[in-house]
Amino acid sequence: MLHRQQIRLGVNIDHVATIRNARGGFYPDPVAAAIESVSAGADGITLHLREDRRHIRDEDLTRLMRTIVSPINLEMAVTDEMLAIALQARPHAVCLVPERRHEVTTEGGLDAAGQGDVLKPFVEKLRAAGIRVSLFVDPDETQIEAAAAIGAPVVELHTGQYAAALGVHQTTELARLERAAALTAEYGMECHAGHGLNLENVRSVARISDVKELNIGHYLIGHAIFVGLATAVRTMRQEIDAATAALL
Repeated sequence: MLHRQQIRLGVNIDHVATIRNARGGFYPDPVAAAIESVSAGADGITLHLREDRRHIRDEDLTRLMRTIVSPINLEMAVTDEMLAIALQARPHAVCLVPERRHEVTTEGGLDAAGQGDVLKPFVEKLRAAGIRVSLFVDPDETQIEAAAAIGAPVVELHTGQYAAALGVHQTTELARLERAAALTAEYGMECHAGHGLNLENVRSVARISDVKELNIGHYLIGHAIFVGLATAVRTMRQEIDAATAALL
């Protein structure tokens, strides 16, 4: 048998912007971080343009689109403002995520099952513009079925509960991810995953045969404080590749 195709690694640069915004100004520059990440082995760059602009700003997206050749994945809420921005910028991909002003980070998946009437025309407009659309959902059968009905070509599974779990509970959460990834593939959608992944827990997710892309940010930026961004990205790339290379 042939080796499984390499999983793509998307590096989320939001928290480079978080550090910059803590004091204002222009340093550290998330665009420079994106360039270094791609050089170190990232297949694409992910960024979340939040409604309150707490991380990435509009001009960061504009500069990224002018600078980065690799695919750009724009995470955003389902709002008219964000739709207009996406249609003007035309990134390679858009990942629709839930967003609450009071949350520190994204706390769960999108309720695709409860928002189908809103999401379906939203997804259609993005796809008509040639943008790959993914829905960030919990590894739940109902949500995946809803994503398929909405017409999303990609589902990104929220791995937060898996990442936070310990022992037997993590094994249970991993099984949920495996079932959800298989179901996603059965519906003809591409499966991505992300949230809370690090060097200690990423290998098990990378071994899930139906997962094609992992998006990782906070851990990589944090680890970069100690080892440098290029080393952090390169080490994660190696860990993911080691997991998939073992699968014949």
